[in-house]
Amino acid sequence: MHLLPRLALSALFVLTTWNAAAAPPPAPDTDWLLADAGARGWDTDRLAALDAAIAGGEAPDTTSVLVAHRGALVHETYFNGADRQTLHNTRSLTKSVTALLVGAAIDRGLIPGADARVLGFFPERTPAHPGASKTATTVEDLLTMSAQWECDDNNEFSSGHEERMYVSADWIQFALDLPQRGYPAWTTRPADSPHGRAFAYCTANAFLLGAIVERASGMSLDRFAADVLEHPLGIEDSRWHQSSDGTGMGGGGTEYRSRDLAKLGQLMVDGGRWQNRQIVSADWVRAMAQVHAQTPFDADYGYQMWRFPFKKGDRQVHAWAMSGNGGNYVFVVPESQLVVVITRTRYNQRGMHAESQKLFADYVLSAMP
Repeated sequence: MHLLPRLALSALFVLTTWNAAAAPPPAPDTDWLLADAGARGWDTDRLAALDAAIAGGEAPDTTSVLVAHRGALVHETYFNGADRQTLHNTRSLTKSVTALLVGAAIDRGLIPGADARVLGFFPERTPAHPGASKTATTVEDLLTMSAQWECDDNNEFSSGHEERMYVSADWIQFALDLPQRGYPAWTTRPADSPHGRAFAYCTANAFLLGAIVERASGMSLDRFAADVLEHPLGIEDSRWHQSSDGTGMGGGGTEYRSRDLAKLGQLMVDGGRWQNRQIVSADWVRAMAQVHAQTPFDADYGYQMWRFPFKKGDRQVHAWAMSGNGGNYVFVVPESQLVVVITRTRYNQRGMHAESQKLFADYVLSAMP
């Protein structure tokens, strides 16, 4: 899936096209501490090589890379016309934010818990294909991408493919109407799957989670997000999208500044706390960053978050990730107190995720003390 990197470019070309990315060193912010990377033991030559590689085309359409270590920004660079105020459409990275909102709703008693039945939030709806499996579907099934209805965004023939949902007039009904999932001989049933869950990536699941938050809170998703998550984190500028009927789009497309994306990652590192204030309960953050399902993509899955294996020298490092189309990532390594933001606009291009993961592994992890 890797795209071949471009051949090394001349130093003159790099310098003249960097606009570089030519972002200045981290500047003061009202809520981010700043630290000197070298003083914290980072290999600053390797971080400079990261910026040069991006400017040279190793990961096309990259717009920013931020590195936070032990609660402070140690590296911040922007590319291709982006700056600190740019709102980045990080696509499915929104799913992880929606999972945080579900946790905030549970913390407030608005949702009874992850075991709450999905259909209970839509009593006025009559789903097609009724049955015990659909009735038993829980919030946790949606969070872990293991709801047992036929929905797989990686299969263009799937009844629940996201592109079919997008052109429907009622996205909630679309999701609730999905038929029960079948298991031909070449697939693994839930009972035979690791963690007892058969994973299938389904944006309709995340969309329903956002709709449930709206039903439970009596607020629009963007308003609830602002009240319980964004404003407590000092996030003053974001942009949420909506479905055809005006329901908040919890499955993708929310736009944030890079520094604000880093705050979401820091929230995961610090057990739901930001500047000594508990924003989301520590129990919920632990549940999000716990393996609940195995995916077919050399990764595990938590609550709307991926867990990828990487190498740092001869040591294996597992990073949790909020991830979206285009190669957008917020990588989190809690034991190292590391948060890395990579924003890109490489939408729907082969190798986009592998390129971003390579930046993280080959440059950031290798530069980390």
